[in-house]
Amino acid sequence: MRELLDAVAAGEVTPAEAEAELAGYATGEAGRFDATREQRSGVPEAVLADGKTPTEVAQLAATALSTTGRAIVTRADEAQAGAVRERLDDVAPAATLSWSERSRWLVAHGPEYERPDLDASVGVVTAGTSDAVPAGEAAMIVREMGADVERVDDVGVASLVRVVDQLPALREQDVLIVAAGREGALPTVVAGLVDVPVIGLPVSTGYGHAGEGEAALSGMLQSCTALSTVNVDAGFTAGTQAGLIARQIDDASGA
Repeated sequence: MRELLDAVAAGEVTPAEAEAELAGYATGEAGRFDATREQRSGVPEAVLADGKTPTEVAQLAATALSTTGRAIVTRADEAQAGAVRERLDDVAPAATLSWSERSRWLVAHGPEYERPDLDASVGVVTAGTSDAVPAGEAAMIVREMGADVERVDDVGVASLVRVVDQLPALREQDVLIVAAGREGALPTVVAGLVDVPVIGLPVSTGYGHAGEGEAALSGMLQSCTALSTVNVDAGFTAGTQAGLIARQIDDASGA
């Protein structure tokens, strides 16, 4: 502890970084940020922008960057993303920032941050273009956890030849995330054709009876092939599950 206090006094460590190391979290203007989540569970902490003001999102992103070297924001709208840009321009002008307007994620890296590098590949598969929003969120967090991402898009079961054509690529992956709306059939079909873990990601693209992802979720839960299923539109959860599997594969390959 004395070494940490000396580092703070010398300006080598910020008070926020010291608090994060001692308490496991950092307290900022907008609340507490779990700075040790990745060390504890292998899953990076992210700022969920839903329900927060642009200022609160920007404050939490700045806290994340100062304590971990990286900020991940999900479900951010344009105003929230703009506020993060402005805040980081002030407090961390050397940081690099990526923003997906469609999938609504934002990632910032400090100049000294090094992303993990796993010897594993995750396939992110969509039934149709409408499924790209949560699939993009899943792909982002997989990359941030260090695995390679292979996108296979628009291979829904309305024309099975589309997914059959992509089987060689699907079978080369270590784990698959398969996103589908409407009746959610694609993950079941894919899981019956490959010998790798499949994570079903139901998407709220259906409408009418059991629409907004309900039928997709129910279909994946009732799948007769072996797969795991996350909640509707839960791209972050699907991505982190795939990332944890990828990390175990990387550990095993290096043993």
